[in-house]
Amino acid sequence: MTPTDARPGAPAMSATAIAWPSPEREAAFHRWLNALVPGQQLQPATLRPASADASFRRYFRIDAAGGSRIIMDAPPDKENCHPFVQIAGLMQDAGLNVPQVLAWDEANGFMLLSDLGGQTMMQVIDKQSPTANLPLYLRAVDALVSWQQASSPGVLPPYDTALLRRELELFPDWYLARHRGVAVEGKLRETLDAMFALIIERNLAWPSVYVHRDFMPRNLMIPGDPTESRLGVLDFQDAVYGPITYDIASLMRDAFLSWEEDFVLDVTLRYWQQARKAGLPVGDDFGEFYRGVEWMGLQRHLKVAGIFARLTLRDGKPHYLADAPRFIGYIRATCARYSELKPLLRLVDEVEGITEASGYAFGRV
Repeated sequence: MTPTDARPGAPAMSATAIAWPSPEREAAFHRWLNALVPGQQLQPATLRPASADASFRRYFRIDAAGGSRIIMDAPPDKENCHPFVQIAGLMQDAGLNVPQVLAWDEANGFMLLSDLGGQTMMQVIDKQSPTANLPLYLRAVDALVSWQQASSPGVLPPYDTALLRRELELFPDWYLARHRGVAVEGKLRETLDAMFALIIERNLAWPSVYVHRDFMPRNLMIPGDPTESRLGVLDFQDAVYGPITYDIASLMRDAFLSWEEDFVLDVTLRYWQQARKAGLPVGDDFGEFYRGVEWMGLQRHLKVAGIFARLTLRDGKPHYLADAPRFIGYIRATCARYSELKPLLRLVDEVEGITEASGYAFGRV
């Protein structure tokens, strides 16, 4: 997940203002950058931070003749850039507006990219007036449908039972055990196992397409070029081949922004209609599809609650857990709607101290 980009128009910062983990990596970077200056018409004195990342990647912006460029710094011992390059190519072929790879030092993990602009969709959203944002969300839907139409099996890793389960386990491992101090054993462990099996079964019942896996306003860019109507798409390197319900759930049940259900329903319905018209496998019953989106969203929110706890406790990024109540709210709302999920609702309520214990107690370590 990519945090907010630096605001456009921010003053240029000297390259010396950027901290490096070692003199050797800094020297390797400047050797690579200086070699690119003539051919790419770069202006090294304008190098400045553009954004950080929830991973070990970080991004710089640098001016060049005719505009600006983005530099990705992705240490190869911590980040694999090959999926980024592969998926960028797939998305370009699908007609999406994604960064072009202009140069890549594969050995050192430096990459020069085209700049899609300095504003994310998140930065221009009017949080007080949902309907004012409908045109933006419909542009996001256009990109999503184009991406899904390009889908082909065997190209991207499968979003299968093993991966879904690994993601779900982040919730007990990091959110419950390490953040909340709950002993994940006994009745609680049995409840989680039963609920996770059900969630995986329901989600894998949907047909598979290309899944961005973090398709949300923080990863969608307002084009800097006024002639470009397509939103830019970022942070796609973890894309997989999985349930068609995933990316629309990610878009409308945002990690950092919540909407009332009438707006969520409106955009999801418009997506379903457009996807159905495009021949995508969303089914003929919107109610059934919406239920599938809710179950897929539940899996994602359990996963992200665990990820945000891990980012805080392991990686020293405490601001992520500030959004934890949003995820708990999503989880509780979905569990309350479906009788099969009531055991998970009781578990979450007990952990969060929302209701009195009902029938059994989950011990804290």
